[in-house]
Amino acid sequence: MLLLTNGSLRLLFVAQALYWSCSLIGITLTSIVGVSLAPTAVLATLPLGILMLGNLASVHPLSMIMQNYGRRTGLFLGALCGVAGGLLLSVGIYIGAFWLVAAAPFLIGTYQASAMYYRYAALETVDAAHKGRAAALVVGGGVLAALIAPEIAASSRDMLPVPFAGAYVALAALAAVGALLMIMLPDGGIPVKPHTSRGIMRGLLRRSAIRGAIAVSACGHGIMVLVMTATPLAMKYCGFDVDVSANVIRWHLVGMFLPAFIAGPMIDRFGARRVAVLGSGVLVVSVMAALSGVTVTAFLVSSFLLGIGWNMMLLAGTTLLGKGHTEAERGHAQSLMELGNGITATVASVISGALIAGAGWDLINYGVLPFLCVALIMMWRARQDQIPANV
Repeated sequence: MLLLTNGSLRLLFVAQALYWSCSLIGITLTSIVGVSLAPTAVLATLPLGILMLGNLASVHPLSMIMQNYGRRTGLFLGALCGVAGGLLLSVGIYIGAFWLVAAAPFLIGTYQASAMYYRYAALETVDAAHKGRAAALVVGGGVLAALIAPEIAASSRDMLPVPFAGAYVALAALAAVGALLMIMLPDGGIPVKPHTSRGIMRGLLRRSAIRGAIAVSACGHGIMVLVMTATPLAMKYCGFDVDVSANVIRWHLVGMFLPAFIAGPMIDRFGARRVAVLGSGVLVVSVMAALSGVTVTAFLVSSFLLGIGWNMMLLAGTTLLGKGHTEAERGHAQSLMELGNGITATVASVISGALIAGAGWDLINYGVLPFLCVALIMMWRARQDQIPANV
């Protein structure tokens, strides 16, 4: 098994688990902290918005750092930002400074952006026949986070005299361990630099292979964030308790990460395109489950399948991307994919509440189907592309 024989994959697997633990702690508590400290209710979700902004602003610079100085440098700096962000948030909560609580998540967003490159780093540690498996193993590290993060958040939130301050100290500690792991990561060498960076991203977007890979990944990611964010709201409107919603989201997280151990070998054996089609099919079944009724079972099955479909489309898109660019174009191509994922996630999270209130649960689910069709068409058209010979 690759995880047992490949030391770099083991480091990335554990680092992924640490990152998602930090992320789940932040998702669980940041809005609560915002509500308690914001001078007005309108600003309660500002910290989460700043986190997303930090992610989007850091994606390309981090990719260029890794392109010019190696993976280890960029991934270490990203994790270090997570340490700083967690400590600053803890201080802000402790002294009751909302401006600090609102600004510090920018650094956690940078950590998030760097962690999204773990699966690309995994691709560079194996041969062509095992790339799907390598990326999947790293994404699968989130399974550990789904198990341990709620316990860490619960046990650390009252660790300091001011509620929730201790949870962000724990977040900083987890990110610090991640930074240490990145120091231990073999660099794998620095890619050959292109003669000029001018026009590289524009040139990449002219290739339907790149556009198709980005469409598959961004579509799966945007749909997952949209429906996941809308699910607790829909359940609240249907009269379900918060604890019931939390259990549904817990199963969604299991669906997001556990299938990676199957999806990776499937990509290596059957190809990324077929797995992307299968993933989109799972998302269609998720929509059908969501539309079947307003029972707890319907929400749970839909959310679980939503996670599985996201997993398959993300891994398929990541693997397809690597076949459409040269080594010298790696940093630009990967930042394009992460920008696509980040933009769709940001838009989806912002509009989900308004869509639930205005359009309703059923129309949200029906609305994702056209986007799936467009993404699949873009991916299959890419089969006729002329892919660079030196990838």
